[in-house]
Amino acid sequence: MKLKGRVFKFGDDISTDLIAPGRYFHLRSNLQELAKHVMEDADPDFYSKIKPGDFIVAGKNFGLGSSREHAPTIIKIAGLSGVIASSFARIFFRNAINVGLPMIECETKDIDQGDEIEVDLEKGCLTNLTKNTKLTFPMLPKVMTNILQDGGLIEHIAKYGDFRLD
Repeated sequence: MKLKGRVFKFGDDISTDLIAPGRYFHLRSNLQELAKHVMEDADPDFYSKIKPGDFIVAGKNFGLGSSREHAPTIIKIAGLSGVIASSFARIFFRNAINVGLPMIECETKDIDQGDEIEVDLEKGCLTNLTKNTKLTFPMLPKVMTNILQDGGLIEHIAKYGDFRLD
């Protein structure tokens, strides 16, 4: 699974409140509309700047706060390829995998706003095409890559009639 896009860089401690602002809670049954407000409290113009395939890159503790399943869902609906961060809040990480949104945990200090990157999930390699550099990251367990390839946990279970570990 290879993903390619531009970087939108954020700092540490990006909470689910910054990803999916609580004032739009009434839109949780209309995720397409809620996705238009993704990351709005971190960057008010974020949604208007992104293109399908782009990435969110952040520092440590991305996704902290309440367990809002719609936070990773609207990142995916907005067309982003995934999130790359130094570390993730564990519940956010798992919710993201369950909705089919790739999470890559690696050092992000040398990735800058606007860089063009390519991520190979199967090889655990991130190539910064702008800077001609490579980073490695721990590959996800096979069960998680299977869930991602199937589009999320619901799709994975629908495909196999059960949860598969292989």
